[in-house]
Amino acid sequence: MFVDLVNIRVRAGRGGDGAVAFHREKYVPAGGPDGGDGGRGGDVVFITDPHMSTLLDFRFTRKYAAGNGENGSGGRRFGKDGTDVVIRVPVGTLIREGKSGRLMHDMHAGDRFVAARGGRGGWGNARFATSTRQAPRFAKPGYAGEEFDLTLELKLLADVGLVGYPNVGKSTLLSVISAARPKIADYPFTTLSPNLGVVQVDQTRSFVAADIPGLIEGARDGAGLGHHFLRHIERCRLLIHIVDVSGLTGRDPIADYETINAELAGFSERLAGLPQLVAANKCDSVQDEDAKQAFEEYLKERNIPLYKISAVTRQGVQELLYAAAAKLETLPPVEAFEPDYIPADRSLPHDFDITVENGMYVVRGDWLLREMNMVNFDDYESRMFFERVMEKEGLFDRLKEMGIQEGDTVKIYDLEFEYVR
Repeated sequence: MFVDLVNIRVRAGRGGDGAVAFHREKYVPAGGPDGGDGGRGGDVVFITDPHMSTLLDFRFTRKYAAGNGENGSGGRRFGKDGTDVVIRVPVGTLIREGKSGRLMHDMHAGDRFVAARGGRGGWGNARFATSTRQAPRFAKPGYAGEEFDLTLELKLLADVGLVGYPNVGKSTLLSVISAARPKIADYPFTTLSPNLGVVQVDQTRSFVAADIPGLIEGARDGAGLGHHFLRHIERCRLLIHIVDVSGLTGRDPIADYETINAELAGFSERLAGLPQLVAANKCDSVQDEDAKQAFEEYLKERNIPLYKISAVTRQGVQELLYAAAAKLETLPPVEAFEPDYIPADRSLPHDFDITVENGMYVVRGDWLLREMNMVNFDDYESRMFFERVMEKEGLFDRLKEMGIQEGDTVKIYDLEFEYVR
């Protein structure tokens, strides 16, 4: 089963909490604080696997979580870092942020991409010891790891894409020019998923070709199967447009050629601009010579070269391959899609919101909850540390701008205190 689009959720590990501990040893009075730091949370890492060709595995496993860091302990012992979770994907997979749809990374051979970073471990109380604060009774909790909904989208990496109406001979041609063995039958939509094959043109030249399942009119809007697979053509550098000129099905080659090009252009400007070679297939069994001649004249008037082939008898196939190889030599290599996702900058000031409710100044901010969790409000030094954090982040300046007066009440979640400056 070929799967090329899935949604998953990833969560990096949380950092371990710092420890509050004091050195206790015989004959060592006032040993001082020796709480160690918490370990770092594990990352969520994507790597490419050359043996994978589909995203089928992600249909059954949708959630991935890295290990949490261990808490610190006494004796300045640091907690163990959390275990990374490694996710294998096929070459050519695009990783998008689920909510915005923005591209985070384009996975190429040998890539290693950290999609979600683990949280930092919290500091133990040994970190907060100073000449004036010799016995801190507080430590920092670990930071939460990043968490994302992701969309994985597979776009095959192929130099040449074989396009055309269903049943024009794309799969047959691929089986002739490569070792690929796609399903071949005499009915439309035999091919239900793209097939890749390595084409050896001569001793020094080769390329990868992809048979893209049959496009029909309206494919860009969801008709037929083509709308599922148009994305794979975007990777190609060159298209071989195969047209059935036999007349066996009663179709008009000119109309087929124009319809497929219109669908490509309707899907994206890049597809419309891809260079093409036109191959007139089934020349060994032409039933409507007039339609074939009209198609040849149509292309000649537009200075479009035509390669007459028969995938079954291999007539003209080698000439087509030589032309494709020569054209590829003039084209730039496959380019990676540039990411347009902007990760959050943790160095920016912490944001908070202040509202006045019933004469009380109510302060909210997720980061404040984390800072409050590390404070021992029964300890004077710990309270003073929290006050300095609020002052550093500009909370008191914002309260002054809002007109707070001495004696007014400030509420930060469950904490209420009287403003005195």
